[in-house]
Amino acid sequence: MQPPLDAVAVRVLGSLIEKEVTTPNNYPLTLNSLVAACNQTSNREPVMSLDESAVASALGELSRRGLAREVHRSDSRAKRYRQTMSEALGLHPAETAVICVLMLRGAQTPGEIRTRAARLFDFADVARVEVTLESLRTMSEPLVAQLPRRPGQKELRYAHLLSGEPAVEAEPAAPGAAPAAPPRADRVEALERAVEGLRAEVAALRAELEAFRREFQ
Repeated sequence: MQPPLDAVAVRVLGSLIEKEVTTPNNYPLTLNSLVAACNQTSNREPVMSLDESAVASALGELSRRGLAREVHRSDSRAKRYRQTMSEALGLHPAETAVICVLMLRGAQTPGEIRTRAARLFDFADVARVEVTLESLRTMSEPLVAQLPRRPGQKELRYAHLLSGEPAVEAEPAAPGAAPAAPPRADRVEALERAVEGLRAEVAALRAELEAFRREFQ
């Protein structure tokens, strides 16, 4: 298995995949067009500010891995670039659309993926997205992982694995939320201390009662 891609390479590859579908007349992309696509402020999370050198370096890495390549168009003298990941990994359009959204927008729920992939592939319903995610998740070298459910979260979220295992951030407790339960051993110890305290109080009360009785006999 090859080392994970860095964030710049993921952004470059995701942008190539997106523009192949959304701007077919300008595809494959020139380096200048690709830089602009990577630095978009819409449909990107996080927003980046990459220069031509960084994008060109990422293209070199993607080319070495067989995920992108340089092509020539008869109507243009400028170098152009296209993604080849779909072909190299045998992805069908639905799988390509899902992985693209995860690359450009970060971790998503199936419902978010369906909405944000609309320009790339028309999923009939969320169930179709879930089937596609499962396909990507169960490949011989998985491209997608299911993230642990966060407290209070109803829908599961998914992330791509092109950059390695996704970091899972601890969800901060909501204001006023009850503190997390202590470990079982700590709870048992606290209960034992409480019982001992109650026993001591009962013993003291009994002693006071006996003294009271003797005083009035």
